[in-house]
Amino acid sequence: MRNTRRSLLAAMVAVGTVASVAACGGGSSSSASSGTSKTYTFWDPYPQFDASSDWGKRVTQCGTEAGVKLKRTGYDTTDLGNKALLAAQQGNAPDVMMVDNPVVSTLVEAGILNKTSDLGLDTSSIQKNIIGAGTLDGAAYGVPIGANTLALYYNKKILTAAHVDPASVKDWASLTAALEKVKAAGKKGITFSAIGTEEGSFQFLPWFWGAGGDLTKLNSAHGVAALSLWKQWVDKGYAPKDVLNNTQTTNWQEFATGDYAFSENGTWQLANAEKAGFPYGVVSIPGQNGGSAPVPTGGEFVTVPVQRDTSRYDVSKEIVTCLTSSKNLLASDTTLTYVAPTATVQSRQVKANPKLQPWVTAVAAARGRTSGGLGTKYPAISQPMWTAVQAALSGGKSPQAALDTAQTAAAKAKG
Repeated sequence: MRNTRRSLLAAMVAVGTVASVAACGGGSSSSASSGTSKTYTFWDPYPQFDASSDWGKRVTQCGTEAGVKLKRTGYDTTDLGNKALLAAQQGNAPDVMMVDNPVVSTLVEAGILNKTSDLGLDTSSIQKNIIGAGTLDGAAYGVPIGANTLALYYNKKILTAAHVDPASVKDWASLTAALEKVKAAGKKGITFSAIGTEEGSFQFLPWFWGAGGDLTKLNSAHGVAALSLWKQWVDKGYAPKDVLNNTQTTNWQEFATGDYAFSENGTWQLANAEKAGFPYGVVSIPGQNGGSAPVPTGGEFVTVPVQRDTSRYDVSKEIVTCLTSSKNLLASDTTLTYVAPTATVQSRQVKANPKLQPWVTAVAAARGRTSGGLGTKYPAISQPMWTAVQAALSGGKSPQAALDTAQTAAAKAKG
């Protein structure tokens, strides 16, 4: 049965995730409902960027080009989705909002977002797997500003000392053999994020999908194989026990010490990799039996929330176009270290920085977490999945028992 906005909010309140918009000072004011206001509100999931950052300047510039002042507020990803639901319920949603792609389906289900076709926004040049993450029933509800995904960074110095050729990493067996050699050489193997949040699910998915796993059947033999691989690495000391608490940021910080051979991380770490102080390379995450594992599509969609005053949409469309048009995508994606969602801009990015080529290839083959008809069912699957990963790696349950529990919980939540 289709959830209403009220029931979605009630569910979030029940788990204690909805916070007061006023408490954080980020909600749109009366400007969101006043057609005469020259101030428009813009929310994004980048609290790390202030007004003086390249991204902050980029947003301000788009407001100036649209003839308005753009008041930008950055929230943590989870916080942003919760605040969007609450703000819409209260009738003061921001004019333009960037949200993590799995959140789009939840906001659409709640009746918060406008279709891009209704706004006259063109998404025809965007790669289908990227726009698919924000498409429901054949309609797109936002424009992706770019995409990122996961691969394995490696420390060339450590692999050379351990006599490991990175080109030999073709499947799980060869990767595990490489980790064994690295440990025998006195170095640390691999670090990743298995934290009990969406970040943990995001990092587990390449292994889950790389084994042939299906998100509607978490406890299949394929899913158990993926979780058993991670558990084997932790138990044998190839991966540290603190992966249970690692975010993707702390995972990277471990790799940046120069002690780890591999880090599962994303496009957004490229600038940091250049500053790491040691030579590095990038290889695809391998599938269980070879080939590149499917990786999840990361990245945000620029959306236009529903407003009481529909006359505001024309300016909102100008802002979205400023950030996402072919003319401007290169500037937007450069500031965010994203792979562009169109082939034309991707070729320009690779020409400017050849090190982006493996990431462009990975993004082209990436999967949306809510794709395949999952939509708003995905969060009800993801949470039990990351809980299962935590249970297995901590030793609380076997991989099979942990995923059996996860499948039961997911089936119950989807109802």
